Amino acid sequence: MKLFALSAAAACAAVSVVSASAQTHKMRAGLWEHSHTMTSQSGQIEQATAQMQKQLAALPPEQRKMMEQMMQKQGVSMGPKGTSVKVCVTQADADRDQLPADSGCTWQVTQRSANAMKTKFTCIGPPPSSGEGEFTFLSPTAYTGKAVMQMVVDGKPERMNLEHSGRWLSADCGTIKPHRR
Repeated sequence: MKLFALSAAAACAAVSVVSASAQTHKMRAGLWEHSHTMTSQSGQIEQATAQMQKQLAALPPEQRKMMEQMMQKQGVSMGPKGTSVKVCVTQADADRDQLPADSGCTWQVTQRSANAMKTKFTCIGPPPSSGEGEFTFLSPTAYTGKAVMQMVVDGKPERMNLEHSGRWLSADCGTIKPHRR
């Protein structure tokens, strides 16, 4: 479950730093999927991901289904190509061009152009992290980007690289509830 916490922290950081878009691309309200892949300087995250996937595959079918359903209710899925998190963007957030952000993260836009921006962020964790990211807004329903995060894992500094993207799925958020700050 430590990997899940790291993955969730990375997802929150990625979502947090995508909290504003260029004015030429008004964000659409509704259900969004944010996907990311992570690589770590030590290789520890990749090993932990492989181990977690093996453990999940080894569970009896009923337990595995229950675990997958629990994660899906939270809008989280993990696969060989990375992690995705579903987020409900309210009309109020869309009107502000703002994705719901983890309340434990602060971010700052350091540079902005018509369809891109660069940011710096800090998250209190767990685990605490900080970093920089850049995003390109392809349309009101899609973005791509990358970020570099620094954190301490098991008492050792760790650097993680994230490649991420977001896409609008539908106007209806279904069972995914809006994020409360």
